[in-house]
Order: sequence, then structure tokens, then C-alpha cells
Amino acid sequence: MLPGLRGSDHIGITVPSFDEAEDFLVRVLGAERVYTLAGKQSDDNWMQQQLDVHPRTKLTEIRFYRLANGTNFEVFTYDAADGQGGMPRNSDIGGHHVGLYVDDLDAALEHLRREGVEILGEPVASAGASEGQRWVYFKAPWGMYFELVSFPDGKAYEADAPVKLWHPAHPAE
Repeated sequence: MLPGLRGSDHIGITVPSFDEAEDFLVRVLGAERVYTLAGKQSDDNWMQQQLDVHPRTKLTEIRFYRLANGTNFEVFTYDAADGQGGMPRNSDIGGHHVGLYVDDLDAALEHLRREGVEILGEPVASAGASEGQRWVYFKAPWGMYFELVSFPDGKAYEADAPVKLWHPAHPAE
């Protein structure tokens, strides 16, 4: 085990536009902006050594947001010296999504629809060990995948599990 591990501190996200990202994170999802840091540019190989980007890439700004109970986002914009690639799909190596727990999936989904957010498909009722859970994917304006997930009465695996997954509605359990 990693010595001293307590859990996740933040999720880092690179976005094309802070205006678009902040509107989405704050207005649509309800995050709070906490603080901002100035960017970084280096004439040596610091950017490459520390961040594995082109050495002349400029990190233009960093903003930190808190989303409800325990999810922090560290949001970056870069002026990439060698260009930027597109968002990976879920099936691509490095593909990912951010799952957001909500108490009422239908109410949260309706909110996203009112905000014009792109929803992928319809809610899915999970089976097997995840029975009791419903979920649906949606996209941020810059193409990043998010997921709404809800299981207010728990999941099937919890009935006899010696260890349960962390639950944002019950953080002390």
C-alpha cells in the first residue's frame, strides 16, 4: 500500500477555454471556484521533465474548483508548442470519464437537458453486483465524458461485502 494514502485529492482537466469550462463547472454542475494560479513557462526542459509536454509549452493558467462532497478539479489551459490532440474516446488508451453521484438521477438528467448538455443515450439500469444502480453519460462542452450515477438504495454487492466502495452521500462509511 502507498504509505500515507488517504484518497483522491483532485482530478486534473485540460480545457480549451476557461470561460466555457467555468460556465459548465459552476453554472451547470454547481462547482465553486476556490483559487487561481498563474501559469508557467520555461526556457529549459522543466515542462518536459515535470509534465511530459513539449519543453516550450506554456501553461497559461490553473484554476481550482470544489464540486460538492469531496471532488476537486484542477483545471488547466495550455499554449502547446507542438499542438494539441483531441479528447480520447472511452475506448482509447487513456480514455476516461468522471462519475458524479446524484440522489435523483431523473431530476439531474432533466437539469442537464434544460442546460442543453449533450446526453449519450438513456439511463441504464445496472445488473449483477451493481444492481440497484442507474447511470447515463453526458459530455462537457469541450467533449470530456462525465457520468451521472445513482443508487439511493445501494447496490446488490453491498449485502455481504466486507469492503464497500466509497459513497459520496455517506463519506464516513
